[in-house]
Amino acid sequence: MASAAEQLAANMSLSAFRTADELKKRIWFTLAALLVYRLGTYIPLPGIDPQALQAVFSQQQNGIVGMFNMFAGGAVGRMAIFALNIMPYITASIVIQLLTSVVPRLEQLKKEGETGRKTINQYTRYGTVLLATVQGYGIAVGLEGAEGVVVDPGVFFRVSAVITLVGGTVFLMWLGEQITARGVGNGISLIIFAGIVAELPSALAGTLELGRQGVLSTFIILALMVMVVAVIAFIVFMERAQRRLLVQYPKRQMGNKMTSGDSPHLPLKLNTAGVIPPIFASSLLLMPVTLANFSSGENDMLASLAALLGRGQPAYMAMYAAAIIFFCFFYTSIVFNPNDTADNLKRQGGFIPGIRPGPRTAEFIDRVLTRLTVVGALYLTLVCLLPEFLINAYNVPFYFGGTSLLIVVNVTMDTVGQVQGHLFAHQYEGLIKKSKLGGKRR
Repeated sequence: MASAAEQLAANMSLSAFRTADELKKRIWFTLAALLVYRLGTYIPLPGIDPQALQAVFSQQQNGIVGMFNMFAGGAVGRMAIFALNIMPYITASIVIQLLTSVVPRLEQLKKEGETGRKTINQYTRYGTVLLATVQGYGIAVGLEGAEGVVVDPGVFFRVSAVITLVGGTVFLMWLGEQITARGVGNGISLIIFAGIVAELPSALAGTLELGRQGVLSTFIILALMVMVVAVIAFIVFMERAQRRLLVQYPKRQMGNKMTSGDSPHLPLKLNTAGVIPPIFASSLLLMPVTLANFSSGENDMLASLAALLGRGQPAYMAMYAAAIIFFCFFYTSIVFNPNDTADNLKRQGGFIPGIRPGPRTAEFIDRVLTRLTVVGALYLTLVCLLPEFLINAYNVPFYFGGTSLLIVVNVTMDTVGQVQGHLFAHQYEGLIKKSKLGGKRR
């Protein structure tokens, strides 16, 4: 009896040690990968004059280019090899996901399990290279249009810039996949998270410097900090909010006993789309305006477009809000299919009380999901636009904007959840070993 208890204690101690050791290795790998990413944001493109680039960027940093610089962790302002960051991959992955509901071939691959998922991931990589090539060429042309930024303009510069920028994006795509497989959390999200967080100290220092110079009053700075804390608390509350639909299963005969039916819940998140709508809306607005900002001096129409869609302008706000709401509904319809959910419940014998199984259940779930998506879309729009109005009014760094806070809070919650998942999984294995040992002892 004593030896069995001692063996159980030793096994559980060994399991706990292995859990801590494995988790430690994953965390260290994640930190090392993010350090490599940060180093890459300081390696400039060849053939760029840093001083001229800084002069040009200082005129654009409060616009849409400044937002892209925030997602890239300052790499755009330094025109580093990671200037495109991981945004082409995010855009390509979202486009592929949207196409799965339109293209029958992709829809069939989605249903094939692991094999289909690998094929879709390969299509996403091809799309990433294509988008990065187009965006890299646009950046190269835009840099040549800026006076004095490129030391030796020409075909050689354009080719080298495109190859460097595309290579940087592909490397970050690979690095994100490695973090997901061998580290902690979602690698792609953590790369964006690291870029935003790395620039927060300088943004905070810049805000305090504005207060020291008298540009911002102490009251406004304190109100800004209170607003940041309130927005974070609001985001956490809304991201955890969900509507639980009661699902009942009929009683079943197990031998001579009649087991009562289970009554689990079908959770429907208030914000099913997550951070995808604001990120994709930002990317959508970024593509036409970036070229317009660089070429505004040569083309009156592009200059008018840049002024119309400048950060803080009514047209920008309206298009940003409309894009967020659209992608909330569109992306939710892609990732959650009420008909499939209703069919799965019917096959398993489950039903929602008071609702007939089948099409009626699908209609009920769709109606509830639509109402939740309305609230979720309004929540995302409020979080992303309210700080924009304040930032535009008081000219403070927009690292405190709603989109950046939304990404930081969501990625933090997801990473903490995955760490807890690793710990719970190993604790569950320890309980299984404990029950097996107890059975042998009896």
